[in-house]
Amino acid sequence: MRLAPSIFAADLADIAGGLALCERGGADLVHVDVMDGHFVPNLTFGIPVIKAMRARTRLPLDLHLMVANPDRLLDDYLAAAGSPAQVTVHWEAAPHLDRLLERIRQGGARAGVAVNPATPVELLADALPRLDYVLVMSVNPGFSGQAFLPRALDKVRRLRRMIEISGAPVEIEMDGGIDRDNIAEVVSSGVEMCVVGSAIFGAGDPLAMMSELRERARPETQ
Repeated sequence: MRLAPSIFAADLADIAGGLALCERGGADLVHVDVMDGHFVPNLTFGIPVIKAMRARTRLPLDLHLMVANPDRLLDDYLAAAGSPAQVTVHWEAAPHLDRLLERIRQGGARAGVAVNPATPVELLADALPRLDYVLVMSVNPGFSGQAFLPRALDKVRRLRRMIEISGAPVEIEMDGGIDRDNIAEVVSSGVEMCVVGSAIFGAGDPLAMMSELRERARPETQ
């Protein structure tokens, strides 16, 4: 299991401190929620802030573009995220998904697509050969600290079967409401990258929580 703390849940007046905490805790990536106030009812990080994050951490940035027109500023997002990085666009916002995935890969990043809770993963069947990973939303996107939607686990199992049948080397990421009480079930369902926000940055000891999450996700503890 790869752990991607969501910097949106950190102290936004001390993003550099949050990034440093991710490094000290052994995070594999830093999840960056980009919200435009249109696709989702919230605003977060613009391109200058992403550039600043890139300069303050050695960890790969995991850009999650929750934006209405991901193609409009995609090249700017790619440049800001640097390398290595991975960039996710939403199926619901990408009518020309193949084109966007190709641009992401040409920009030097891993290409992913996210699906909202009400979007069937079966819609991704034809896109799997062009994907590096799929991000399954286990909350409705837009706000940090929401409760986990258990039905997302069945979506992951269905998606895992689709990936195995296709033979494509596609990973599964999950975002939303993951914590110490459900991470074992999340990983056992087939998730390989876990985005965790409030459970880490809202803990009394975030470093200890990151260690506990990894321990609980280990197969022998499930």
